[in-house]
Amino acid sequence: MKLHGDKMERTPPRSRQEYAAFRTIQTRWMDNDFYGHMNNAVHYSLFDTAVNGWLIEQGLLDLNGSGTVFLVVETGCKYFAEMAFPDIISAGIRLAHLGNSSLKYEVGLFRNEEETASAEGQFVHVHVDRKSHAPVPLTDGQRLRLKRLLAG
Repeated sequence: MKLHGDKMERTPPRSRQEYAAFRTIQTRWMDNDFYGHMNNAVHYSLFDTAVNGWLIEQGLLDLNGSGTVFLVVETGCKYFAEMAFPDIISAGIRLAHLGNSSLKYEVGLFRNEEETASAEGQFVHVHVDRKSHAPVPLTDGQRLRLKRLLAG
């Protein structure tokens, strides 16, 4: 959002074509809140589920055997339209930044077959040693697989 005088100017939501990979996630009954739509905290869980699922599928994250993991150090979300159970969510994933040990993901949540995102999130992962949580540089192999998500 940008502030122009007294008005907030909002960037429109992205379309499906602007994302490099997708994961499908079924909403659950418990995702709805008192107001009858998906509670805002659920969006963050969907972002995390989509990205970590993709990392596991690509062999970039081994929950049990790896000496390194990815920790979330920053998150944010913009909401554009309501979602609710029993919607099917397509989570579009793209990488806005690929650093030495950090990555900034942008995730669009698309309700059912809609072409524009109902919500867009961003979060930063840092690749760390599992025990010490000290940052660890990404390997060349990891970087090569992650580059497939780079935006633009």
